[in-house]
Amino acid sequence: MLLRKTALALTLATAAVLATTTPAAATPASAPAAAAAARTVIVVGGLSGIAVAYEPIANRLRADGYRTFIYQLPGLGLGDIPTSARAFAGYVEQVRASTGASTVDVVAHSEGGLVSRYYLKRLGGTATIGRYVSLGTPHYGTYVANIVAFLGLGSCAGVVACQQMSIGSAFLADLNAGDDTPGPVRYTTVRTLQDELVRPTGNAAVNDGATNVLIQTYCPLRVVGHLGLVLDGTAYTVVRSALADGPVRPNCLAV
Repeated sequence: MLLRKTALALTLATAAVLATTTPAAATPASAPAAAAAARTVIVVGGLSGIAVAYEPIANRLRADGYRTFIYQLPGLGLGDIPTSARAFAGYVEQVRASTGASTVDVVAHSEGGLVSRYYLKRLGGTATIGRYVSLGTPHYGTYVANIVAFLGLGSCAGVVACQQMSIGSAFLADLNAGDDTPGPVRYTTVRTLQDELVRPTGNAAVNDGATNVLIQTYCPLRVVGHLGLVLDGTAYTVVRSALADGPVRPNCLAV
């Protein structure tokens, strides 16, 4: 169920990207500010998230002057999350080496937020990440993953990452033991009431000093789904503010 719904959403998103993205749009725009021009951002995809599905948010970041990279999870994120986190750690080092950046920022969607948060908490990533922004990440699990087992369809149909994202999993118990926000990293989470895959939606927030943003608190009429968090203009204004260490002031009319 989880995989079918995720795959369908990503198929639709990919079609939209391919229909609207031009070669010019993929070229980094000139920076509006010198400070942003020197910053590097890695967009981390989620479960079944092919890289092209994240080009819309990557292009917004490039237009704002960020050097932007997209990280597609190994095996599309179906496997063990700590293993994916170790692969992500290697990718961060590659990006730092290629750009000369001492630290990078992370904007992570769905499972990608767990992969990068595990890197921060268990693999020493707090020394190399300056800002962490998660979009619709089931930090404390989701009932959607549990439902697959409840319906008698197996334990997340044998998908390891799905099992680990289930509420009460051993992986989440370990990840959430102690401080949710270790190190000097600035943590921001973004969630939406219409998230189809993260239930309850409050599980997309973390404790211990993070800035947790619910889109509808500021924009009650804004409808944003799970994948919409990487496509929606209002959600992006939250991301942009978080990366700039600014106050949370979502633009409810952004497209």
